Amino acid sequence: MMTVDKRNRVTADTQAKAGILIEALPFLKNFGGKRLVIKVGGELLDNEEASASFAQDLILLKSVGIQIVLLHGGGPQISRAMEKLGKKPEFKNGLRVTDQETMKIMSMVLLGDLNRKLVSLLNVHGPKSVGLSGADGNLFSVEQESPELGFVGKLKNINTDLVIKTLENGYMPVIGSVGVDDQGQAYNINVDLAAGNLAAALGAEKLLVLSNVEGLYETFGDENSLIPEIKAKGLKKMKESGSLTAGMIPKVDGILAALDGGVKRAHILDGRVEHAVLLEIFTPEGIGTMIFRDRSD
Repeated sequence: MMTVDKRNRVTADTQAKAGILIEALPFLKNFGGKRLVIKVGGELLDNEEASASFAQDLILLKSVGIQIVLLHGGGPQISRAMEKLGKKPEFKNGLRVTDQETMKIMSMVLLGDLNRKLVSLLNVHGPKSVGLSGADGNLFSVEQESPELGFVGKLKNINTDLVIKTLENGYMPVIGSVGVDDQGQAYNINVDLAAGNLAAALGAEKLLVLSNVEGLYETFGDENSLIPEIKAKGLKKMKESGSLTAGMIPKVDGILAALDGGVKRAHILDGRVEHAVLLEIFTPEGIGTMIFRDRSD
């Protein structure tokens, strides 16, 4: 028989869980049926516990009627694969120099390995995600960024038809960051820029960028300088001032593309935090840095 003390503890725990659900209810109502675009980097995918927590978050969001579009990178994994094959990674202005051999390695790692792993991880909780790349359905049409970078593409057009049909059929698209040019040649594209522009094209409610830092800092490395929220124009000033790190610039460019394209809110979150996505969406406090359009609507 359960003792009085144990029964009281169970009741208190149950009430606490009920309180969490009640607190989340307004957010559930607000985001039901809306689209969220989420970008995750390769660093998070190297962490099995963080990846499992992240997958649980996405399945929960989907189960309450939120449409999720997930884009992923794979920078660390691509670099490791190159090094194993005796090829040294090279970067210019934060972009990977991509010759024909590097493009093959990137496609193998990004689409043949990471995309499948992510889809499998999500489908453990129910077969409702499907792997895609930017080459499918001409989702990401590109042109060459510059000859010195090789097969690095600059976004020219986004065709959302396949993504929308995937969502309408009840599936979560999981998209690897590869694009194609007019001749069908595959190109490496920056996943942050792809995510921001796709969020705008889809009319997403939010863009979430999961990183390996807490958020945006006034002074990088100073945890006390974390910026809880900032307007787009403030973010543009930070970029113009040169205060952003090289790794943060593509994220900022993607976020600004989303906000300029009509997305109301964007967030930089620490993907290492357990259930970071749920904490941002379903709690009043949120985490990380929120960036919102200059207009308050």
